[in-house]
Amino acid sequence: MTRVTSAEKIAAARAEGRPALIGYLPAGFPDVPTSIEAAVALAENGVDIIEIGIPYSDPVMDGQVIQEATVQSLANGFKVPQIFDIVRGITERTDVAVMVMTYWNPVLRLGVDEFSRRFAEAGGAGLITPDLVPEEAGEWIEASTKYDLERVFLIAPSSTEQRVQRTVDASSGFIYCVSLMGVTGARSEVSSAAEAVVAAAHSAGAVNACVGLGVSRREHVEEIGAYADGVIVGTALVAALRDGGVPAVGRLAAELSGRA
Repeated sequence: MTRVTSAEKIAAARAEGRPALIGYLPAGFPDVPTSIEAAVALAENGVDIIEIGIPYSDPVMDGQVIQEATVQSLANGFKVPQIFDIVRGITERTDVAVMVMTYWNPVLRLGVDEFSRRFAEAGGAGLITPDLVPEEAGEWIEASTKYDLERVFLIAPSSTEQRVQRTVDASSGFIYCVSLMGVTGARSEVSSAAEAVVAAAHSAGAVNACVGLGVSRREHVEEIGAYADGVIVGTALVAALRDGGVPAVGRLAAELSGRA
């Protein structure tokens, strides 16, 4: 099993003259086998990078659709170590880069080195850590360097120039640019703030700046792709999985990627 990085997938997309398409799904929703099949469907329909979210009991940044999915996953008995089975199940069947998006506490509880080692062994590319700032990430920076994992930190419209610079310096893979303040969720129009956040990341030296929060249609992908290196879709895919199962996820991915 060859580990594929998000940086490699973004570079390959750039060489084709398009942004990378990044799809988010919660681990274990509606159950572990189906979450693997849904991720494979993303890969088969034009998604370059897959984010698997670890369910958390207090998902403060997530909107209602993702919150409800993670609550169901936890109610079904999802345990953090199952994330490695899910990641391996995706990397063994696809050539996408697989990232895990997680609040920091589940990683701490398992042990940062232990989590990083097992994640790397499963073929994972890196972690997206929305509630971890670089100043508090010493243990993660050490482990990610040891196991050659990508570190993705977030910046937002409210981030100061100093904060953006510090985040870019500590990140690898890409910078996650939040385009709207508040919780996640598909919106009819993408915030105009997104372009400014991406520009700030690029100005600070970021090679790859990707935009999440609010993307639900092909027009959004095209709009954001004019200035960002990657486009992140979450809520719309989770809703498709909830309402129409794996086939619906595949259809939406094909539409978003322009393959439909």
